[in-house]
Amino acid sequence: MVAENQSPIAKEGYPFIGIGILITLLCFSIFGPSAAIFPALLTAFCLWFFRDPKRKVPQGEGLLVSPADGKVVDISRVEENRFLNKPAIKISIFLNVFNVHVNRAPVAGKIIDIIYNPGRFFPANVPKASLDNEQNALVMETASGKRIVCIQIAGLIARRIVCWLKKEGHVERGERFGLIRFGSRVDLFLPPETDVRIAIGDGVVGGETIVGFLK
Repeated sequence: MVAENQSPIAKEGYPFIGIGILITLLCFSIFGPSAAIFPALLTAFCLWFFRDPKRKVPQGEGLLVSPADGKVVDISRVEENRFLNKPAIKISIFLNVFNVHVNRAPVAGKIIDIIYNPGRFFPANVPKASLDNEQNALVMETASGKRIVCIQIAGLIARRIVCWLKKEGHVERGERFGLIRFGSRVDLFLPPETDVRIAIGDGVVGGETIVGFLK
């Protein structure tokens, strides 16, 4: 388990930030201040994008928290035939480039499986992104035997999905488990009897917003 004060985000963001600073300094020294403006802005954007604020994870039996920051774009009942092979409630969260992109576990439990699928890069806010885009699925099982699926989905300009968990490992509710660069979507598949507490259009905060309760 990754401790709250030991974020692994640094190793993902620091290379971008370091390269940006180096290019900015080179442009400044060779071409002057005006040439350094654009790389400086890109470096500032990387600093903002890779931010990783601490979160206060709510506690309670059966409680589900949002796996990502962003906007809820879909809540629907579906037949989940890829990972669960049974009916489920699907919740889709769209992350724009200004959202925090660190993903957090919606529940505490065992990692039953991790399935990565390469794919295309449609805009993450359109429905077909759920099936066609590059994605990484986590199948999790709670102590009570409930299985849920959390899928990281790449967006239009995202080119890398990062997951720090291992199959057969254990994750705590609200624990960081990965991120998606840059702009993305997270789909959550829950048991059909789940008591959902959010609505389409709601803004959610990863690791803090309660999305529902497992009955």
